[in-house]
Amino acid sequence: MINDSQQYTGLKVAVDWIHDLESSDSRTHKKKVIEKALMAAKLGSANAQCFLFNCYQAYNPFYVFNIQQIPTTENLVGRSNPWTKFWALCESLRTRSITGLQARQAVEQISQEFDSVEWNDLARRVLLKDLRCGISEKTLNSVLTNTSWAIPIFNCQLAHDQQHINNHTQGNCRLEVKLDGVRVLAIVGDDVQLLSRNGKLFTNFPDIQKEILQHIKLFKRQLQPFELRGSFVLDGEIVGESFQQLMKQAHRKSHVNTENMIYHIFDVIPLDAFIRGRWDINQQQRSAFLQEIGKKIDFNAKIKIMPGLNVDFDTTQGREVLRRFADNAIDQGYEGIMIKNNSAPYTCRRSNNWIKWKPAITVDLAIVGVEPGTGRNQHRLGALICQGHDQGHDIRVNVGSGFSDIDRDEFWNQRQELLGQIVEIRADAITQNQDGTCSLRFPRFVRFRGFESDQKL
Repeated sequence: MINDSQQYTGLKVAVDWIHDLESSDSRTHKKKVIEKALMAAKLGSANAQCFLFNCYQAYNPFYVFNIQQIPTTENLVGRSNPWTKFWALCESLRTRSITGLQARQAVEQISQEFDSVEWNDLARRVLLKDLRCGISEKTLNSVLTNTSWAIPIFNCQLAHDQQHINNHTQGNCRLEVKLDGVRVLAIVGDDVQLLSRNGKLFTNFPDIQKEILQHIKLFKRQLQPFELRGSFVLDGEIVGESFQQLMKQAHRKSHVNTENMIYHIFDVIPLDAFIRGRWDINQQQRSAFLQEIGKKIDFNAKIKIMPGLNVDFDTTQGREVLRRFADNAIDQGYEGIMIKNNSAPYTCRRSNNWIKWKPAITVDLAIVGVEPGTGRNQHRLGALICQGHDQGHDIRVNVGSGFSDIDRDEFWNQRQELLGQIVEIRADAITQNQDGTCSLRFPRFVRFRGFESDQKL
């Protein structure tokens, strides 16, 4: 993509491209800037190629630089701006060839070799994994698809809701309880990186990372029915004492306490297959592999293998087992159950290979407005106006229940900050209005999701 050439040294790309992107909030403008950069890059502009490669570094979800203390500089001009040296440092950080104090010193040193505007407005932002100019990997890929600068998409296996059960639960399937936690993908190589289902790095679970490292040899052993070679991805859910407590600790900047949290692993896939988006080893084989490993993991470990039950849905007995399994899961306080097709591959997209069943439907919608309360709720939140596309329907609904008195006060005081946030809403069913739009029957606020509306488990 970029050869090791001096043609990239000395370039001033932040002022040329980043500032252009920052000059307007218009998505059309930002797309045109990227289109202009792509055309210039194809015509041989080292400046544009440098900019696009930095975008690739910043937004590639599989590149994690493992550093948080990144300095800013002031009033530095006339520096060499050694971009190839900077990219070599990025690779050393990504592969953990340098870590800790050595890494911080290397970043500090190279920051002095850039003009302040180049370092602060581009190089530093690359290390932060956010160029902070109003673009995302989607914006970039709307222009850069099928080029060497296209951003790899971080996707994982996602489930459909229970409305698909009757049509797609046939033959041999696996039943698992549905945990109320945070979906976490662990990329395991020489070290362990924990990421959310949309590729955002988690840094607040060091005990779980350490536990996975201690058990790498178990995963690397030659077990039936396949052998893991090279780097691989564990797919699972971290669970704490409660979902709210877990989310609060997951994103804290200081005073983090995640000691009592457990990583429940329910799938595994080689990293190269994960990046391709598919692994043809079927669910039953993957689960059998993990169950063998689970027998060798200490009961008190912070990682556990998710247990499950195989049933044949083509039989009356299998359907009865499903009903009892679901009832028992709810009685034990679980969200619901997962139904997984034992003959299906791991595919990094939403499919009927996995189906989630809950006693009520849930949808993820964006907050587009806030209504004041009346009566006892006067001067605080009355309802959230929520809208979005979920389960094949365009939904708009006022959600006025599910809030505590504290919630109503807090949300009303922060009402401007709520706009655009994604919330999970539980309801009895999706209903259709006379004008063709959809709403929800008995909607209740559950929680803030913190993810894109189409990125549900």
